[in-house]
Amino acid sequence: MGDFNLALVIVAIVVCIIVFLFNVYLLVNYQHPDDKNQAYFPKFVVVLGLSVALISILMLPADVANRQACRHAVYNGACDLTLPMKDLWIAVYIIDAVLVFFVIPFAMFFYEGDQDKSVGKRIKSALMWVVTTAIVCGLVLGILYGLVGKVDFTVRHLSSTTSNFPNNWELSSSQPCIGNGAHQCSAYLANASSEKTWTMRTTFPEYVVALATIVGSVLFSIFGGVGIACLPLGLIFAFIRRPKAVITRSQYIKEATELGKKARELKKAADALHQEERSGSKGRKWRKNVKSVEKELLQLEEDVNLLEEMYPQGEKAETSWALTVLGYLAKLVLGILGLIVSVAWVAHIIIYLLISPPLSPFLNEVFIKLDDVWGLLGTVAFAFFCFYLLLAVIAGAMMLGLRLVFITIHPMKWGGTLMNSFLFNVGLILLCSISVIQFCSTAFGYYAQATAAQEIFGHTLQSLRGIKYLYKYNVFQYAFVILAVVTLLLYASFGWRRKKASGRFQLSS
Repeated sequence: MGDFNLALVIVAIVVCIIVFLFNVYLLVNYQHPDDKNQAYFPKFVVVLGLSVALISILMLPADVANRQACRHAVYNGACDLTLPMKDLWIAVYIIDAVLVFFVIPFAMFFYEGDQDKSVGKRIKSALMWVVTTAIVCGLVLGILYGLVGKVDFTVRHLSSTTSNFPNNWELSSSQPCIGNGAHQCSAYLANASSEKTWTMRTTFPEYVVALATIVGSVLFSIFGGVGIACLPLGLIFAFIRRPKAVITRSQYIKEATELGKKARELKKAADALHQEERSGSKGRKWRKNVKSVEKELLQLEEDVNLLEEMYPQGEKAETSWALTVLGYLAKLVLGILGLIVSVAWVAHIIIYLLISPPLSPFLNEVFIKLDDVWGLLGTVAFAFFCFYLLLAVIAGAMMLGLRLVFITIHPMKWGGTLMNSFLFNVGLILLCSISVIQFCSTAFGYYAQATAAQEIFGHTLQSLRGIKYLYKYNVFQYAFVILAVVTLLLYASFGWRRKKASGRFQLSS
């Protein structure tokens, strides 16, 4: 058992190193050329934030593996040798909240500050915004914690008589317990008056995690419900809308000429908006025009990429086209696998969470059987389902953000993402990662029972005064499933069509 604990620590260290290196790789390849060799503080925040988000998702499987370390213990003190998961959970989520509400806003304000000002003035301006936010958040959290920062547990007072040890065990539905006294099976016969509410004050860190989870749960229900359907279907329909064949040189020249004209028009519009900004006339109309230009620029870039796919050039043109075809085939395969996982997720939520009592443990039982095959196979599958849910949230955020007006999403582009877009998306991922963990600990409560995550998210959070009713009536789960079904129907009906530009810039037909 001690060897198992040592192996778990080694695996945790190796995973943290791999996550850090992977996030550095993403930063280097996604960053905009204008941010190379500068903006080091925002880059540090991006890598730290992504690392915390990914590690927090992987901590729940680690929590399960940590629990299994003392499953076959022969003495009570064996579990003291395992990882202090509850302390690690609290630490990770406090870091998460600090990053989301303070560090990332400061980095964004500093990065977007007037470049003509000195570094000191930009830091001062960013600090003023962050300090104001900190004061407001601190007052709100302090007032709420003082008023309703308590948990209400429902308990039942039971009593029964003693009975001699029976010679035989004759139990049935009419005789479910031992003994024939007046207090037979008081747990079954107890009246409602035996139920009482046990109230205690939660710790402030747990309360901060709970409120952050509520904020994240609202976003999770929306983005996750949409993303669980559009993530696999987007890959499948990308294959359906793929370019079927290479176009001729004359067609390429015609399309490239049209795109060149549109690029020049877009440059004139951008120059005009820049001139208005310098003159100080930044009104509502100006901001609306900026968003329109940004949207048309994104569409123009998509058209250019599509044209390059349809007419590969250079000495390795045939190889490029072959890789393009293989890429779309890979999207089809991943889309089909993702659709299977998405259907399994929605079915599990309905079977295990929304129907009371649950029809079946479903995926919980699958993970347990996989653990019987090999010690960590079920844990790996469990980690995959948790990580897939986070990917669905990101996919839903990008889908809704680019389609609706109620929120501004900074799109991520390979080799063309500015640090403010990076920071925004990292903040969104961090905020939703808390809710993903809470949701997974509830959805897989049978498999993840007796873990530190269950203690925090499965008991304290769902008994918190003023918040428990959202979990008692499964508000977030119902919203998730409804949005998933609606998105599936809409996407299946209209997603196969080739998307047209919302602005003027699109490939000529």
